[in-house]
Amino acid sequence: MTDTGTAPNLRELNKRRTREAISHAATRLFIERGFDRTTIAEVATAAGVAKMTVTNHFPRKEDLFFDLHEELAGRLARTVAERAPGESALAALRRGCLAGLDRHDPRLGFSGPDFARTVAESPALGARLRELHELSETALAEALAEAVHAIPVDFESRVAAALLAAVDRSVLAEVFRRTLAGEDHATIAAAVRPSAVRAFDRLEGTLGSYAVREEPEGRADGSAPEERG
Repeated sequence: MTDTGTAPNLRELNKRRTREAISHAATRLFIERGFDRTTIAEVATAAGVAKMTVTNHFPRKEDLFFDLHEELAGRLARTVAERAPGESALAALRRGCLAGLDRHDPRLGFSGPDFARTVAESPALGARLRELHELSETALAEALAEAVHAIPVDFESRVAAALLAAVDRSVLAEVFRRTLAGEDHATIAAAVRPSAVRAFDRLEGTLGSYAVREEPEGRADGSAPEERG
């Protein structure tokens, strides 16, 4: 008797493997030939799949290269949504950014000189990266509005999102710039980290107390929830 419960997992595994194979083939071709000179048909041939399979997994050619586009667009909003009790949006984003610099996170631009050069040489990829930044800022504004109970998104949430997202965008741009200049990851992180700290420090007076997550309420007898036995 067939265990049908494992079938969906196997299908998802095969889909993920196919997607990764397509992405890896596309990235290699884009770096070798240039993004604008490489066709979807060539990517399909290199990955050993049909052209329609490529477009089913990646409706936009640019996202064959930015295969982490959903991560890029949603990372800041998730960081705010997952902030710790008593932590502000600014503190959470500062923590996330500095940790990303310390571990050389590809989502902050640590993807190597070939990747950075391919983006720099393609107007289409540059435009898509700017669009991803805009999507990230919009998602962050929505997360901030939800955090301060100001739904739909209000003016203050949009302004706060623009200020906070600007730090992240500037960090990525500086990482790319230094990568293209030939610096290694460790050197880049060491140079960019103090600038990021100063940028967040400058925002502290404006946004330090904005969107602070409420502490869990204690029990009726005054004890904290974790004291419940």
